[in-house]
Amino acid sequence: MTVRTRFAPSPTGYLHLGGARTALFSWAYARHFGGTFILRIEDTDLERSTPEAVQAIIDGMQWLCLNHDEGPFYQMQRMDRYREVVAQMLAGGTAYHCYCTPEEVEAMRERQRAAGEKPRYDGTWRPEPGKTLPTIPEGRKPVVRFRNPLDGEVTWNDVVKGEITIANKELDDLIIARSDGTPTYNFCVAVDDWDMRITHVIRGDDHVNNTPRQINILKALGAPLPEYGHVPMILGADGEKLSKRHGAVSVMEYPAQGYLPEAMLNYLARLGWSHGDEEIFSVQQFCEWFNLDHLSKSPAQFNPEKLAWLNNHYIKLADNGRLAELAMPVLEREGAAFEGAPPLAEVIGLMKERANTINELAGAAMLFYRQPQPDDALVAQHITDAIKPALAQFAAQCGTVEWSKPALSALMKEVLGAHKLKMPQLAMPLRLIITGQLQTPAIDAVLALFSREVVLARLQKFVG
Repeated sequence: MTVRTRFAPSPTGYLHLGGARTALFSWAYARHFGGTFILRIEDTDLERSTPEAVQAIIDGMQWLCLNHDEGPFYQMQRMDRYREVVAQMLAGGTAYHCYCTPEEVEAMRERQRAAGEKPRYDGTWRPEPGKTLPTIPEGRKPVVRFRNPLDGEVTWNDVVKGEITIANKELDDLIIARSDGTPTYNFCVAVDDWDMRITHVIRGDDHVNNTPRQINILKALGAPLPEYGHVPMILGADGEKLSKRHGAVSVMEYPAQGYLPEAMLNYLARLGWSHGDEEIFSVQQFCEWFNLDHLSKSPAQFNPEKLAWLNNHYIKLADNGRLAELAMPVLEREGAAFEGAPPLAEVIGLMKERANTINELAGAAMLFYRQPQPDDALVAQHITDAIKPALAQFAAQCGTVEWSKPALSALMKEVLGAHKLKMPQLAMPLRLIITGQLQTPAIDAVLALFSREVVLARLQKFVG
């Protein structure tokens, strides 16, 4: 059997973290077995589906590099197929026309609630042997309902939750086609999974109630059943359902904030799945390890601090040229001046050790791309008359010293020895003069990235 999985989002909003994790698990399972991963856009909700949401889903998948093998398929482009199957079911007696109005169905349910019964469609128009159906109201267009079994149970062995059983009497005859002929969600999903030969459905556990309905439809169609796995939702640190108050929940907010896709993939993989104590692993390793046996039955909690830690790890590993390309738009928005400044990739290499995001990295790199404006109080504190002779000697010898980190480090030590100073007494004034701030990487490395001319010009403003 060739494994065939699918990710089937509804384009009613952005691609959220829970959806991205579902897509990752489905994609990785297909990759693990050399199978096929399908992208399907379930866009039959015409009132809420938008082209912008479709694009946001595709953009999110592309950013995460979760490339699909087939698709994207759009349900709205498959209407003829759905109508064909509805007609077959009507002819075969597994579906029937129902002429109840929505108001009549609601009144029916109100009576059931008042009687302490579970509200459900009561089968008014369901054909049964010996049953006389009501007179068809003139001019009323019917819906099509699925003839759900009245007895027995639906049981499946959920690969995450274990065996689940739902009694058929809990399921009423759901509408599979509206009065205007448009098909409904559960029907479309069942037909699509059948036509696309889906073998494994991995999705959020908010779909558990849909599964018995889809299984019954597939059985009525004589279609093979996929295996189902329902993954618990992602919660915020407070144990509540993840929402905007916990931070960004749209996947595409994360590249804008400076996160790398490999960090996000690594983080999402560990939300509800484990491989021993492994915390950091590549996508390739994940695909090699991933199976459905180690998916957690408990909800995962989103931890932004852990995501930031992982992002820092991947920033440190990333190519400096790639990081520079990602950071450049941020620097440009901040008004960075690049003329005469050091190459951005070299600056990134120096600054990336402590950055948790590309935005933080770009912010730190700005010290090389703006004129320093040291605070007057800090200048008075650190650039004293006692230290100016040492600064003057350093400036004088900067004109001839080899312009490299080792040579500049040796020059600083020579000046410190000549003036009987400790390193901070010289390093702090140099940081203020050259960068305008007290916190930087090692000052010899910073000086080496600036040109000799820039360093001398800035020193001259303070030591004459």
